[in-house]
Amino acid sequence: MNWSGVLGARKPLVPVLVGPTAVGKTAVALALAQYWPLTVISADARQVYRGLDIGTAKPSAAERAAVPHAGLDLVDPGQRYSAGHFARDAAGWIAALPAGRVPVVVGGTGFYVRALADGLFHEPPLEPGRRDRLRQWTGAREGLARWATRLDPGYGGGGRQRAARTVEVALLTGQPLSWWQRHARAEGDIRPWYVRLTAPRAVLQRRIAERIEAMLTAGLVAEVEAVLARGVPPDARGLDAVGYRETVACLRGALGRDALPAAIAAATRRYARRQETWFRHQLLGAPVITLDAGEPPAAIAARISALWDTRGT
Repeated sequence: MNWSGVLGARKPLVPVLVGPTAVGKTAVALALAQYWPLTVISADARQVYRGLDIGTAKPSAAERAAVPHAGLDLVDPGQRYSAGHFARDAAGWIAALPAGRVPVVVGGTGFYVRALADGLFHEPPLEPGRRDRLRQWTGAREGLARWATRLDPGYGGGGRQRAARTVEVALLTGQPLSWWQRHARAEGDIRPWYVRLTAPRAVLQRRIAERIEAMLTAGLVAEVEAVLARGVPPDARGLDAVGYRETVACLRGALGRDALPAAIAAATRRYARRQETWFRHQLLGAPVITLDAGEPPAAIAARISALWDTRGT
């Protein structure tokens, strides 16, 4: 298919590979390159940050040389990059691909996937003065996730930035963010062809532990030290993500170095459970193919390729 210019006519059918962290999405995407000339569209809210490489499990330089990636290293830590930014950028990346090149959306950030596939909602106007005063409160408030859950039953978890936004919208508009997302949604930019990777809990927990060990061996602590040395605040966007938050706490003396692997593992397991719940219930408007990620990536890629060849259009 020639993807260039198709967005304005008929929305393209695009493979979307989702699943929890450490389930093996990147490995499967790289294996798919044996079958398709593909470009990976990274739908990962952590990999957009420059300099946060180890803790976000970004593809290596060799992997990026073998398979082109879009959506990596877009902003500096501390800068805001929303699901809306991603949807607009990803639509442009897909439209610009040359004839014959297949875009494959790969990631675990559900709100990014949903914004691209199902459309953005039109956020209600928020009075700037009241919003600024509320942001001063949320910026210093502990337990924001609990507030977000109380104010919005549809709150699906996420980082401090998402919790703060959920609280702001609920308090300033009188309606929870999930309500606005249901009632003020525009159309998406692609027709998603979802492939959801899952793994037995024991398998996923083992992979999480192996990934954390590899990250710490590769220099996660030194990576965070370098970011902080550049003057990035310890609670900046990006550093509030799983793995980085715990490493910052370790460097500030709030968490012992020996306790760091276990702390990251516990937070990652919780995050993976939230992702699995989200993808199980929030993939809208399209069939979902669910595959066992316990198989080798090459075998999974072969199955995906065969299913794609027999898909309906």
